[in-house]
Amino acid sequence: MRLPLDLAAGGVGQLTGYFGRPLPWRGTVRDEPSADGDLPVLLVHGLADRESVCTALRRGLGGFGAGPFVTVSYHALSPDIRAVARVLGEQVELASARSAGRAVVLIGYSLGGLIARYYVQRLRGDLQVPLVITLATPHGGTAAALLAPPHPLLRQLRPGSELLTELAEPAVGCRTRFVAFYSDLDEVVIPATRGRIEHPDLEACNVLVPGVGHLTLPVHQPVIDQVRSLLTAAQQATSAAGLPHGHTFRANGQPHGTAEVLRDSGRQTEDSER
Repeated sequence: MRLPLDLAAGGVGQLTGYFGRPLPWRGTVRDEPSADGDLPVLLVHGLADRESVCTALRRGLGGFGAGPFVTVSYHALSPDIRAVARVLGEQVELASARSAGRAVVLIGYSLGGLIARYYVQRLRGDLQVPLVITLATPHGGTAAALLAPPHPLLRQLRPGSELLTELAEPAVGCRTRFVAFYSDLDEVVIPATRGRIEHPDLEACNVLVPGVGHLTLPVHQPVIDQVRSLLTAAQQATSAAGLPHGHTFRANGQPHGTAEVLRDSGRQTEDSER
């Protein structure tokens, strides 16, 4: 319900100068990093959610060794997902540099998950990111975008869009593991199965969260608990490796120890949902 108002307000603001200079489309870090840890985590919010949804996630995920947690924001008037993904890449590089070159985990909610996936899958972000977690993300597009305002970002969410066709192209050698949480009661991702990652070249675990709506899924405590487990596994794996994600790879592209721990954690996540 907020989305048309956000788009309209932003457009009017740029035309009238009421909000000062034109709003930037480039992504920015909207809050200070949380307490230091040894696994940087970037949170990417949805199109109309701003940073509030990430605040709840940060509270639920802190205090076990992962971090710092940083929210990466972008404006609704951004030109397209590809452009925002490139800026996300800059933030990943910055977060890694601030953490002595460590690997970075991405957590994306709704559209934010698609931005994270595009960066990793199409812009070689897999060199820095061993794990991407998406929450209520329309990986296969959504029928809701067919009825939405004709905004460039929303057009890219239509099933069969040029961007989604690009994401369906081969991604042989992509090193990142994906975990996609989706719900059978999502009123935005229609049909719900489009919240799954279906790609033969990607190592993806799809986790069904029954009976939870689109806005509730990222703050649903069982989901937060499972995300904590995934981050714990990733933190232990990267700590055991003792090296940034871009060094000392196995044949599958993961640092020693990372792939096995993340795979086992993903299986536990699937089993818990069953």
